[in-house]
Amino acid sequence: MSSARSDLLEVAMADPRYAVEAYEFLCQALAFTQQSMGKPREKKNLEAGDDGVNHVTGQELCDGIRRFALEQFGLMTPVVFSCWGIKETADFGKMVYHLIESGLWHKSDNDSIDDFSEQFDIGTAFQDHEIDWKGGD
Repeated sequence: MSSARSDLLEVAMADPRYAVEAYEFLCQALAFTQQSMGKPREKKNLEAGDDGVNHVTGQELCDGIRRFALEQFGLMTPVVFSCWGIKETADFGKMVYHLIESGLWHKSDNDSIDDFSEQFDIGTAFQDHEIDWKGGD
């Protein structure tokens, strides 16, 4: 197991509010968001002079989470999130700030946990999307 994955699992297991899988999903959603925005995915250290080129805001991450979840889980997203302990987008903010407090993630001076509040309604945000069924004929 890689050191980064081990560190993530340790931080996730220290937070009983959310399933470890929720933290793994959050990391994947961040990479998805950065890639979709054309931002570099390599980790940079803010204290070492990172210019924030790969930084995404809480609102941008929430949009990326929504799009990535739709891709991964489709209409089942609210069920999956509920199983993980996620009831609202503010829960993602709590997870992000837990990762920040643990030293695994960094934030800019303009970031706030409130950036994650009420970004979309988990119960309804995944209902009205057309699904591309790739089943056999």
